[in-house]
Amino acid sequence: MNKLAPLNAQIGRYRWTICALVFFATTINYIDRNVLGLLKPMLSDAGVFGADKAAQELNYSTVVICFQLAYAVGMVLAGRMIDWLGTKSGYAYSLIGWSIAAIGHAFGHHTWSFGFWRAALGFTEAGNFPAANKSIAEWFPKQERALATGLYNSGANVGAIIAPLSVPYIAASWGWEWAFILTGAVGLLWLIFWYRNYDSPAAKLGSGQLNQAEYDHIHGDPEEVVAGAVAPVRWIGLLRFRQTWAFVVGKFMTDPVWWFYMFWLPAFLNDENARKVAAFTAANPGFTGAAASVPGYISWAVAVAVVYTISTAGSIFGGWLPKHFAQRGMDLNRARKLSMFLFALGPLTVLLASRLGEIDIWFAVLTIGIAAAAHQAWSANIFTTVSDMFPKRAVASVTGIGGMAGAIGGILISRVAGLLLAHFTALGKIEVGYGYLFMICGSAYVLAWVLMHLLAPKFRLVKLD
Repeated sequence: MNKLAPLNAQIGRYRWTICALVFFATTINYIDRNVLGLLKPMLSDAGVFGADKAAQELNYSTVVICFQLAYAVGMVLAGRMIDWLGTKSGYAYSLIGWSIAAIGHAFGHHTWSFGFWRAALGFTEAGNFPAANKSIAEWFPKQERALATGLYNSGANVGAIIAPLSVPYIAASWGWEWAFILTGAVGLLWLIFWYRNYDSPAAKLGSGQLNQAEYDHIHGDPEEVVAGAVAPVRWIGLLRFRQTWAFVVGKFMTDPVWWFYMFWLPAFLNDENARKVAAFTAANPGFTGAAASVPGYISWAVAVAVVYTISTAGSIFGGWLPKHFAQRGMDLNRARKLSMFLFALGPLTVLLASRLGEIDIWFAVLTIGIAAAAHQAWSANIFTTVSDMFPKRAVASVTGIGGMAGAIGGILISRVAGLLLAHFTALGKIEVGYGYLFMICGSAYVLAWVLMHLLAPKFRLVKLD
Protein backbone atom coordinates (compact mmCIF):
# COMPACT_ATOMS: atom_id res chain seq x y z
CA MET A 1 0.00 0.00 0.00
CA ASN A 2 2.96 2.34 0.56
CA LYS A 3 3.73 2.31 -3.19
CA LEU A 4 0.16 3.40 -3.87
CA ALA A 5 0.45 6.56 -1.78
CA PRO A 6 2.39 8.66 -4.36
CA LEU A 7 0.06 7.42 -7.12
CA ASN A 8 -3.04 8.30 -5.11
CA ALA A 9 -1.64 11.72 -4.25
CA GLN A 10 -0.99 12.38 -7.94
CA ILE A 11 -4.22 11.15 -9.55
CA GLY A 12 -6.73 11.00 -6.69
CA ARG A 13 -8.20 8.31 -4.46
CA TYR A 14 -11.99 8.37 -4.92
CA ARG A 15 -11.91 4.75 -6.16
CA TRP A 16 -10.79 3.70 -2.66
CA THR A 17 -13.93 5.34 -1.24
CA ILE A 18 -15.89 2.96 -3.46
CA CYS A 19 -13.78 0.06 -2.18
CA ALA A 20 -14.60 1.12 1.39
CA LEU A 21 -18.34 1.14 0.65
CA VAL A 22 -18.13 -2.38 -0.77
CA PHE A 23 -16.04 -3.47 2.22
CA PHE A 24 -18.71 -2.33 4.69
CA ALA A 25 -21.51 -3.96 2.68
CA THR A 26 -19.58 -7.25 2.72
CA THR A 27 -18.99 -6.86 6.46
CA ILE A 28 -22.73 -6.45 7.04
CA ASN A 29 -23.41 -9.39 4.74
CA TYR A 30 -21.27 -11.69 6.83
CA ILE A 31 -22.54 -10.44 10.18
CA ASP A 32 -26.06 -11.40 9.08
CA ARG A 33 -24.88 -14.69 7.59
CA ASN A 34 -22.96 -15.78 10.70
CA VAL A 35 -25.68 -15.26 13.29
CA LEU A 36 -27.22 -18.70 12.74
CA GLY A 37 -24.00 -20.64 13.26
CA LEU A 38 -23.17 -18.66 16.38
CA LEU A 39 -26.58 -19.28 17.91
CA LYS A 40 -26.77 -22.97 16.96
CA PRO A 41 -26.15 -24.22 20.55
CA MET A 42 -28.75 -21.81 21.98
CA LEU A 43 -31.29 -22.56 19.24
CA SER A 44 -30.76 -26.31 19.71
CA ASP A 45 -31.34 -25.97 23.46
CA ALA A 46 -34.53 -24.00 22.70
CA GLY A 47 -35.80 -26.92 20.60
CA VAL A 48 -35.76 -25.07 17.28
CA PHE A 49 -34.14 -28.07 15.57
CA GLY A 50 -36.01 -30.76 17.52
CA ALA A 51 -35.37 -32.59 20.76
CA ASP A 52 -33.16 -35.52 19.64
CA LYS A 53 -29.45 -34.66 19.55
CA ALA A 54 -28.62 -36.62 16.39
CA ALA A 55 -31.76 -35.34 14.62
CA GLN A 56 -30.73 -31.78 15.50
CA GLU A 57 -27.62 -32.14 13.30
CA LEU A 58 -29.73 -33.19 10.31
CA ASN A 59 -32.37 -30.52 10.91
CA TYR A 60 -29.70 -27.86 11.27
CA SER A 61 -28.11 -28.97 7.99
CA THR A 62 -31.57 -28.73 6.38
CA VAL A 63 -31.87 -25.09 7.47
CA VAL A 64 -28.38 -24.39 6.11
CA ILE A 65 -29.30 -26.06 2.82
CA CYS A 66 -32.41 -23.86 2.53
CA PHE A 67 -30.05 -20.88 2.58
CA GLN A 68 -27.71 -22.42 0.04
CA LEU A 69 -30.40 -23.52 -2.41
CA ALA A 70 -31.88 -20.03 -2.44
CA TYR A 71 -28.39 -18.54 -2.63
CA ALA A 72 -27.60 -20.69 -5.69
CA VAL A 73 -30.74 -19.53 -7.50
CA GLY A 74 -30.26 -15.96 -6.32
CA MET A 75 -26.68 -15.84 -7.57
CA VAL A 76 -27.67 -16.37 -11.19
CA LEU A 77 -30.62 -13.99 -11.05
CA ALA A 78 -28.69 -11.36 -9.07
CA GLY A 79 -25.84 -11.33 -11.57
CA ARG A 80 -28.24 -10.73 -14.45
CA MET A 81 -30.26 -8.18 -12.46
CA ILE A 82 -27.19 -6.16 -11.52
CA ASP A 83 -25.86 -6.17 -15.10
CA TRP A 84 -29.34 -4.96 -16.18
CA LEU A 85 -30.22 -2.46 -13.42
CA GLY A 86 -26.69 -1.24 -12.84
CA THR A 87 -24.52 -1.55 -9.78
CA LYS A 88 -26.01 1.27 -7.73
CA SER A 89 -29.65 0.17 -7.75
CA GLY A 90 -28.90 -3.56 -7.86
CA TYR A 91 -26.68 -3.45 -4.77
CA ALA A 92 -29.18 -1.34 -2.83
CA TYR A 93 -32.15 -3.59 -3.59
CA SER A 94 -30.17 -6.64 -2.57
CA LEU A 95 -29.15 -5.15 0.77
CA ILE A 96 -32.68 -4.01 1.59
CA GLY A 97 -33.89 -7.53 0.91
CA TRP A 98 -31.35 -9.32 3.03
CA SER A 99 -31.78 -6.90 5.94
CA ILE A 100 -35.52 -7.65 6.04
CA ALA A 101 -34.85 -11.39 5.77
CA ALA A 102 -32.29 -11.27 8.60
CA ILE A 103 -34.82 -9.55 10.87
CA GLY A 104 -37.44 -12.13 9.87
CA HIS A 105 -35.48 -14.91 11.62
CA ALA A 106 -36.76 -13.53 14.92
CA PHE A 107 -40.21 -14.83 13.97
CA GLY A 108 -39.08 -18.40 13.19
CA HIS A 109 -39.29 -20.93 16.03
CA HIS A 110 -38.95 -24.32 14.36
CA THR A 111 -36.94 -25.94 11.59
CA TRP A 112 -39.16 -25.06 8.64
CA SER A 113 -39.95 -21.48 9.61
CA PHE A 114 -36.23 -20.95 10.11
CA GLY A 115 -35.70 -22.61 6.75
CA PHE A 116 -38.08 -20.12 5.12
CA TRP A 117 -36.29 -17.05 6.48
CA ARG A 118 -32.93 -18.65 5.79
CA ALA A 119 -33.95 -19.13 2.16
CA ALA A 120 -35.08 -15.50 1.97
CA LEU A 121 -31.71 -14.42 3.34
CA GLY A 122 -29.80 -16.60 0.89
CA PHE A 123 -31.75 -15.36 -2.13
CA THR A 124 -31.21 -11.70 -1.31
CA GLU A 125 -27.63 -11.97 0.01
CA ALA A 126 -26.67 -13.48 -3.35
CA GLY A 127 -26.49 -9.97 -4.76
CA ASN A 128 -23.49 -8.94 -2.67
CA PHE A 129 -20.59 -10.50 -4.54
CA PRO A 130 -21.82 -9.94 -8.12
CA ALA A 131 -22.42 -6.28 -7.22
CA ALA A 132 -19.14 -5.99 -5.33
CA ASN A 133 -17.15 -7.58 -8.13
CA LYS A 134 -18.81 -5.35 -10.72
CA SER A 135 -18.09 -2.26 -8.58
CA ILE A 136 -14.40 -3.14 -8.46
CA ALA A 137 -14.30 -3.86 -12.21
CA GLU A 138 -15.92 -0.48 -12.91
CA TRP A 139 -13.69 1.51 -10.59
CA PHE A 140 -10.24 -0.15 -10.76
CA PRO A 141 -7.76 -1.02 -13.52
CA LYS A 142 -6.65 -4.65 -13.74
CA GLN A 143 -3.38 -4.13 -11.88
CA GLU A 144 -5.24 -2.92 -8.75
CA ARG A 145 -8.27 -5.21 -8.80
CA ALA A 146 -6.81 -8.10 -6.80
CA LEU A 147 -5.75 -5.71 -4.03
CA ALA A 148 -9.11 -3.94 -4.04
CA THR A 149 -10.89 -7.31 -4.05
CA GLY A 150 -8.73 -8.52 -1.19
CA LEU A 151 -9.58 -5.42 0.80
CA TYR A 152 -13.32 -5.58 0.26
CA ASN A 153 -13.34 -9.36 0.71
CA SER A 154 -11.68 -8.90 4.10
CA GLY A 155 -15.05 -7.46 5.12
CA ALA A 156 -16.24 -11.07 5.27
CA ASN A 157 -13.66 -11.70 7.97
CA VAL A 158 -14.38 -8.49 9.84
CA GLY A 159 -18.07 -9.37 9.87
CA ALA A 160 -17.19 -12.83 11.11
CA ILE A 161 -15.06 -11.26 13.89
CA ILE A 162 -17.70 -8.76 14.99
CA ALA A 163 -20.46 -11.37 15.03
CA PRO A 164 -19.03 -13.77 17.67
CA LEU A 165 -18.01 -10.85 19.87
CA SER A 166 -21.49 -9.30 19.83
CA VAL A 167 -24.17 -11.80 18.85
CA PRO A 168 -23.82 -14.19 21.85
CA TYR A 169 -23.85 -11.18 24.20
CA ILE A 170 -27.02 -9.76 22.60
CA ALA A 171 -28.70 -13.18 22.69
CA ALA A 172 -27.75 -13.79 26.33
CA SER A 173 -28.92 -10.31 27.38
CA TRP A 174 -32.14 -9.84 25.39
CA GLY A 175 -32.88 -13.20 23.76
CA TRP A 176 -31.82 -14.76 20.48
CA GLU A 177 -34.63 -12.98 18.59
CA TRP A 178 -33.02 -9.58 19.22
CA ALA A 179 -29.69 -10.84 17.87
CA PHE A 180 -31.35 -11.27 14.47
CA ILE A 181 -33.30 -8.01 14.66
CA LEU A 182 -30.40 -5.74 15.60
CA THR A 183 -27.88 -7.24 13.18
CA GLY A 184 -30.43 -7.10 10.37
CA ALA A 185 -31.22 -3.45 11.03
CA VAL A 186 -27.56 -2.35 10.69
CA GLY A 187 -27.60 -2.91 6.94
CA LEU A 188 -30.28 -0.29 6.37
CA LEU A 189 -27.90 2.43 7.63
CA TRP A 190 -25.40 1.57 4.87
CA LEU A 191 -27.89 2.66 2.21
CA ILE A 192 -27.51 6.31 3.22
CA PHE A 193 -23.79 6.28 2.41
CA TRP A 194 -24.24 4.17 -0.71
CA TYR A 195 -26.78 6.47 -2.36
CA ARG A 196 -24.77 9.53 -1.38
CA ASN A 197 -21.39 8.35 -2.64
CA TYR A 198 -21.79 5.73 -5.39
CA ASP A 199 -22.17 6.28 -9.12
CA SER A 200 -20.29 5.34 -12.26
CA PRO A 201 -16.85 6.91 -12.89
CA ALA A 202 -18.32 8.84 -15.84
CA ALA A 203 -21.08 10.32 -13.64
CA LYS A 204 -18.61 11.24 -10.89
CA LEU A 205 -16.34 12.85 -13.48
CA GLY A 206 -19.28 14.92 -14.76
CA SER A 207 -20.19 16.04 -11.24
CA GLY A 208 -16.61 17.07 -10.46
CA GLN A 209 -16.09 14.49 -7.67
CA LEU A 210 -13.61 12.55 -9.81
CA ASN A 211 -10.73 14.20 -11.63
CA GLN A 212 -9.69 13.38 -15.18
CA ALA A 213 -6.39 11.80 -14.13
CA GLU A 214 -8.07 9.23 -11.91
CA TYR A 215 -10.72 8.56 -14.55
CA ASP A 216 -8.01 7.86 -17.12
CA HIS A 217 -6.18 5.65 -14.63
CA ILE A 218 -9.35 3.60 -14.00
CA HIS A 219 -9.82 3.12 -17.75
CA GLY A 220 -6.15 2.43 -18.44
CA ASP A 221 -6.60 -1.11 -19.84
CA PRO A 222 -6.79 -0.62 -23.64
CA GLU A 223 -7.94 -4.17 -24.38
CA GLU A 224 -11.02 -3.60 -22.21
CA VAL A 225 -11.96 -0.54 -24.22
CA VAL A 226 -12.11 -2.72 -27.33
CA ALA A 227 -14.01 -5.49 -25.52
CA GLY A 228 -16.44 -2.98 -24.08
CA ALA A 229 -17.55 -1.97 -27.59
CA VAL A 230 -18.87 -5.49 -28.27
CA ALA A 231 -22.62 -6.04 -28.06
CA PRO A 232 -23.94 -7.65 -24.84
CA VAL A 233 -24.09 -11.44 -24.71
CA ARG A 234 -26.91 -13.59 -23.39
CA TRP A 235 -26.32 -15.40 -20.08
CA ILE A 236 -26.44 -18.80 -21.77
CA GLY A 237 -23.79 -17.63 -24.22
CA LEU A 238 -21.26 -17.28 -21.40
CA LEU A 239 -21.32 -21.06 -20.87
CA ARG A 240 -19.54 -21.69 -24.18
CA PHE A 241 -16.31 -20.21 -22.84
CA ARG A 242 -13.73 -22.38 -21.07
CA GLN A 243 -12.92 -19.36 -18.91
CA THR A 244 -16.46 -19.44 -17.49
CA TRP A 245 -16.09 -23.11 -16.60
CA ALA A 246 -12.70 -22.51 -14.99
CA PHE A 247 -14.31 -20.02 -12.61
CA VAL A 248 -17.32 -22.30 -12.07
CA VAL A 249 -15.14 -25.30 -11.17
CA GLY A 250 -12.96 -23.24 -8.83
CA LYS A 251 -15.97 -21.88 -6.96
CA PHE A 252 -17.77 -25.24 -6.84
CA MET A 253 -14.80 -26.91 -5.17
CA THR A 254 -13.63 -24.22 -2.75
CA ASP A 255 -16.68 -22.19 -1.69
CA PRO A 256 -18.09 -25.18 0.27
CA VAL A 257 -15.05 -25.09 2.54
CA TRP A 258 -15.89 -21.55 3.64
CA TRP A 259 -19.53 -22.53 4.13
CA PHE A 260 -18.41 -25.37 6.37
CA TYR A 261 -16.22 -23.12 8.51
CA MET A 262 -18.98 -20.54 8.78
CA PHE A 263 -21.78 -22.85 9.84
CA TRP A 264 -19.93 -25.59 11.73
CA LEU A 265 -16.82 -24.00 13.28
CA PRO A 266 -18.68 -22.71 16.38
CA ALA A 267 -20.31 -26.13 16.78
CA PHE A 268 -16.95 -27.91 16.38
CA LEU A 269 -15.35 -25.78 19.10
CA ASN A 270 -18.39 -26.17 21.34
CA ASP A 271 -18.26 -29.96 20.88
CA GLU A 272 -14.53 -29.99 21.66
CA ASN A 273 -15.27 -28.13 24.89
CA ALA A 274 -18.02 -30.61 25.77
CA ARG A 275 -15.69 -33.54 25.08
CA LYS A 276 -12.98 -32.13 27.35
CA VAL A 277 -15.47 -31.39 30.13
CA ALA A 278 -16.89 -34.94 29.89
CA ALA A 279 -13.41 -36.51 30.01
CA PHE A 280 -12.37 -34.33 32.94
CA THR A 281 -15.50 -34.99 35.01
CA ALA A 282 -15.21 -38.73 34.31
CA ALA A 283 -11.65 -38.68 35.66
CA ASN A 284 -12.64 -36.38 38.56
CA PRO A 285 -16.07 -37.52 39.83
CA GLY A 286 -16.08 -35.01 42.67
CA PHE A 287 -15.59 -31.99 40.41
CA THR A 288 -18.28 -29.34 40.94
CA GLY A 289 -16.64 -26.29 39.40
CA ALA A 290 -17.66 -24.32 36.34
CA ALA A 291 -17.04 -25.85 32.90
CA ALA A 292 -14.81 -22.89 32.01
CA SER A 293 -12.34 -23.96 34.72
CA VAL A 294 -11.71 -27.34 33.08
CA PRO A 295 -8.17 -27.57 31.61
CA GLY A 296 -8.27 -27.04 27.86
CA TYR A 297 -11.68 -25.32 27.86
CA ILE A 298 -11.77 -22.21 25.67
CA SER A 299 -14.24 -19.47 24.86
CA TRP A 300 -15.43 -20.61 21.43
CA ALA A 301 -16.67 -17.11 20.57
CA VAL A 302 -13.17 -15.72 21.09
CA ALA A 303 -11.68 -18.64 19.16
CA VAL A 304 -13.96 -17.94 16.18
CA ALA A 305 -12.91 -14.28 16.28
CA VAL A 306 -9.25 -15.37 16.29
CA VAL A 307 -9.79 -17.57 13.22
CA TYR A 308 -11.36 -14.73 11.26
CA THR A 309 -8.75 -12.22 12.44
CA ILE A 310 -6.07 -14.45 10.95
CA SER A 311 -8.10 -14.84 7.76
CA THR A 312 -8.38 -11.05 7.39
CA ALA A 313 -4.62 -10.86 6.96
CA GLY A 314 -4.86 -13.63 4.38
CA SER A 315 -7.42 -11.72 2.32
CA ILE A 316 -5.30 -8.58 2.15
CA PHE A 317 -2.10 -10.53 1.51
CA GLY A 318 -3.89 -12.45 -1.24
CA GLY A 319 -4.60 -9.21 -3.05
CA TRP A 320 -1.08 -7.88 -2.52
CA LEU A 321 1.00 -10.88 -3.65
CA PRO A 322 0.09 -11.01 -7.38
CA LYS A 323 0.54 -7.24 -7.61
CA HIS A 324 3.97 -7.66 -5.99
CA PHE A 325 4.91 -10.36 -8.51
CA ALA A 326 3.72 -8.18 -11.39
CA GLN A 327 5.71 -5.18 -10.15
CA ARG A 328 8.82 -7.38 -10.20
CA GLY A 329 8.32 -8.03 -13.91
CA MET A 330 6.15 -11.16 -13.93
CA ASP A 331 3.30 -11.38 -16.43
CA LEU A 332 0.00 -10.59 -14.61
CA ASN A 333 -1.61 -13.89 -15.61
CA ARG A 334 1.36 -15.88 -14.37
CA ALA A 335 1.48 -13.82 -11.18
CA ARG A 336 -2.19 -14.58 -10.53
CA LYS A 337 -1.81 -18.30 -11.19
CA LEU A 338 1.37 -18.68 -9.11
CA SER A 339 -0.27 -16.83 -6.21
CA MET A 340 -3.32 -19.09 -6.38
CA PHE A 341 -1.14 -22.19 -6.34
CA LEU A 342 0.65 -21.00 -3.20
CA PHE A 343 -2.67 -20.23 -1.54
CA ALA A 344 -3.99 -23.68 -2.50
CA LEU A 345 -1.31 -25.24 -0.30
CA GLY A 346 -2.29 -23.35 2.87
CA PRO A 347 -5.57 -25.21 3.55
CA LEU A 348 -3.68 -28.50 3.83
CA THR A 349 -2.82 -27.47 7.40
CA VAL A 350 -6.43 -28.16 8.41
CA LEU A 351 -5.77 -31.89 7.97
CA LEU A 352 -4.10 -31.70 11.38
CA ALA A 353 -6.94 -29.81 13.11
CA SER A 354 -8.80 -32.73 14.66
CA ARG A 355 -5.64 -34.53 15.84
CA LEU A 356 -4.06 -31.35 17.25
CA GLY A 357 -7.34 -30.51 18.97
CA GLU A 358 -6.87 -33.61 21.13
CA ILE A 359 -3.59 -32.11 22.42
CA ASP A 360 -4.74 -28.51 22.80
CA ILE A 361 -7.79 -26.96 21.19
CA TRP A 362 -5.84 -23.76 20.44
CA PHE A 363 -3.61 -25.75 18.08
CA ALA A 364 -6.73 -26.70 16.13
CA VAL A 365 -7.88 -23.08 16.15
CA LEU A 366 -4.57 -21.90 14.68
CA THR A 367 -4.54 -24.52 11.91
CA ILE A 368 -8.12 -23.63 10.96
CA GLY A 369 -7.13 -19.95 11.05
CA ILE A 370 -4.27 -20.59 8.60
CA ALA A 371 -6.59 -22.57 6.33
CA ALA A 372 -9.23 -19.82 6.47
CA ALA A 373 -6.59 -17.17 5.67
CA ALA A 374 -5.47 -19.21 2.66
CA HIS A 375 -9.08 -19.50 1.52
CA GLN A 376 -9.57 -15.75 1.67
CA ALA A 377 -6.33 -15.16 -0.23
CA TRP A 378 -7.54 -17.66 -2.85
CA SER A 379 -10.96 -15.99 -2.91
CA ALA A 380 -9.50 -12.53 -3.56
CA ASN A 381 -7.78 -13.92 -6.65
CA ILE A 382 -10.48 -16.20 -8.01
CA PHE A 383 -12.93 -13.28 -7.98
CA THR A 384 -10.37 -11.19 -9.85
CA THR A 385 -9.97 -13.83 -12.56
CA VAL A 386 -13.50 -12.91 -13.74
CA SER A 387 -12.53 -9.33 -14.54
CA ASP A 388 -9.23 -10.64 -15.95
CA MET A 389 -11.09 -12.86 -18.41
CA PHE A 390 -14.34 -10.98 -19.16
CA PRO A 391 -15.29 -7.41 -20.12
CA LYS A 392 -16.93 -5.31 -17.44
CA ARG A 393 -20.45 -5.72 -18.81
CA ALA A 394 -20.34 -9.49 -18.16
CA VAL A 395 -18.59 -9.50 -14.78
CA ALA A 396 -21.68 -9.65 -12.55
CA SER A 397 -23.27 -12.39 -14.68
CA VAL A 398 -20.18 -14.61 -14.66
CA THR A 399 -19.72 -14.00 -10.93
CA GLY A 400 -23.35 -15.07 -10.43
CA ILE A 401 -22.86 -18.29 -12.42
CA GLY A 402 -19.78 -19.18 -10.38
CA GLY A 403 -21.51 -18.20 -7.17
CA MET A 404 -24.36 -20.55 -8.01
CA ALA A 405 -21.84 -23.37 -8.49
CA GLY A 406 -20.24 -22.53 -5.15
CA ALA A 407 -23.61 -22.61 -3.43
CA ILE A 408 -24.40 -26.01 -4.97
CA GLY A 409 -21.09 -27.27 -3.61
CA GLY A 410 -22.09 -25.78 -0.26
CA ILE A 411 -25.35 -27.73 -0.34
CA LEU A 412 -23.44 -30.95 -0.89
CA ILE A 413 -21.01 -30.38 1.97
CA SER A 414 -23.85 -29.32 4.27
CA ARG A 415 -25.69 -32.58 3.67
CA VAL A 416 -22.47 -34.59 3.97
CA ALA A 417 -21.66 -32.79 7.23
CA GLY A 418 -25.15 -33.41 8.58
CA LEU A 419 -25.07 -37.13 7.75
CA LEU A 420 -21.50 -37.69 8.98
CA LEU A 421 -21.97 -35.81 12.23
CA ALA A 422 -25.33 -37.40 12.92
CA HIS A 423 -23.78 -40.85 12.38
CA PHE A 424 -20.75 -40.26 14.58
CA THR A 425 -22.79 -38.41 17.22
CA ALA A 426 -24.90 -41.56 17.58
CA LEU A 427 -21.67 -43.55 17.99
CA GLY A 428 -20.31 -41.06 20.53
CA LYS A 429 -17.35 -40.23 18.27
CA ILE A 430 -18.27 -36.91 16.68
CA GLU A 431 -14.58 -35.92 16.45
CA VAL A 432 -14.10 -38.66 13.82
CA GLY A 433 -16.79 -37.05 11.68
CA TYR A 434 -15.03 -33.71 11.89
CA GLY A 435 -11.76 -35.42 10.93
CA TYR A 436 -13.29 -36.64 7.65
CA LEU A 437 -14.73 -33.22 6.92
CA PHE A 438 -11.37 -31.54 7.48
CA MET A 439 -9.82 -33.98 5.00
CA ILE A 440 -12.30 -32.84 2.35
CA CYS A 441 -11.72 -29.17 3.14
CA GLY A 442 -7.94 -29.38 3.13
CA SER A 443 -7.52 -31.09 -0.23
CA ALA A 444 -10.11 -29.16 -2.27
CA TYR A 445 -7.92 -26.24 -3.35
CA VAL A 446 -5.04 -28.09 -4.99
CA LEU A 447 -7.49 -30.12 -7.06
CA ALA A 448 -9.41 -26.96 -7.96
CA TRP A 449 -6.19 -25.23 -9.07
CA VAL A 450 -5.24 -28.15 -11.32
CA LEU A 451 -8.68 -28.23 -12.99
CA MET A 452 -8.73 -24.44 -13.46
CA HIS A 453 -5.28 -24.59 -15.05
CA LEU A 454 -6.44 -27.28 -17.48
CA LEU A 455 -9.50 -25.25 -18.46
CA ALA A 456 -7.77 -21.85 -18.65
CA PRO A 457 -3.96 -22.18 -18.93
CA LYS A 458 -3.85 -18.39 -19.27
CA PHE A 459 -6.49 -15.99 -17.95
CA ARG A 460 -6.98 -14.33 -21.32
CA LEU A 461 -9.73 -11.80 -21.99
CA VAL A 462 -12.54 -13.33 -24.04
CA LYS A 463 -14.14 -11.57 -27.00
CA LEU A 464 -17.91 -11.62 -26.77
CA ASP A 465 -19.89 -11.83 -30.01
